[in-house]
Amino acid sequence: MAKRRILVIKLGALGDFVLATGAFKAIRNYHPDALITLLTTVPFAELGRDCGWFDEVWIDGRARAWQFARWFDLIRRLRAGGFHRVYDLQTADRTAMYFRLLKRPRPEWSGIVRGCSHRQVNPGRGQMHTLDRLADQLAVAGLSNTAGQLDIHPDLSWATADFGKFGLSKDFALVCAGGSAHRLAKRWPARAFAEFSEWLSERRIKPVLIGGTAEAATLADIAAHCRNAVNLCGRTTLPEITAMARHAQTAVGNDTGPMHVIAATECPCVVLFSADSDPARTAPRGAHVTVLRRPRLDSLSVAEVASAIRFREPPTSA
Repeated sequence: MAKRRILVIKLGALGDFVLATGAFKAIRNYHPDALITLLTTVPFAELGRDCGWFDEVWIDGRARAWQFARWFDLIRRLRAGGFHRVYDLQTADRTAMYFRLLKRPRPEWSGIVRGCSHRQVNPGRGQMHTLDRLADQLAVAGLSNTAGQLDIHPDLSWATADFGKFGLSKDFALVCAGGSAHRLAKRWPARAFAEFSEWLSERRIKPVLIGGTAEAATLADIAAHCRNAVNLCGRTTLPEITAMARHAQTAVGNDTGPMHVIAATECPCVVLFSADSDPARTAPRGAHVTVLRRPRLDSLSVAEVASAIRFREPPTSA
């Protein structure tokens, strides 16, 4: 008998992808013998291959409305996939269109699009935390444990790497000063991160700056004002960040993808939110996570952040 074929759709972004890893695992556990395909975008394809929950990874090129040939190629591939069930974890207008363009009889479909077989219709869906929303969606599709609950906490246990090349000692902290380039209000000012990095240095905790090329100028500015900081801008992979987070004394950062990666390792961390995003819906969760929110992040003092910091172990010297 041919294996059942399952499709999971998750296109991004990084924080959302990390939050969905528990759902990926739950789907694999529910379909242990199925052939499961992940449909995602280029930045997350390698993660999909490495996590071990998928048999294959397909790339969605996010065709523009006028790119008819690319739309046709993707829909033709989806139609030919022979999928018995689709878990649309993106639940966007784009993925709703994929459902509508599939030929009848359509596969079972878990999502929010009208007409799908396992439609999530919870009226409070839009106000739910991402993890609660995913759990509710999967429960509608029949996934739950014997207690009627579903544990979909992010799982990055598979992500590991040797970060010895960075020459870090035991006492270091991760600093994530970046964020969305088009939502600058979500960033604590670079001068504040620089002052906080100095506060860490005074306690013999080495600040390790991580981020992508979009944050290069910000991280360079922080490193210029805190000479003890190690600037790893553009040099770290997700598995390396995950491995460092498992050893870091603490972490602090804006509401950005790498902080979800760090929080998933249970590293003590402080995540900074402005009025531009709602921690009740998107913040990392856990007893090790502290959320600080202000309408404007430039009103958040270094002293307030420092007072919220918890270390994995007491600093060598105060």
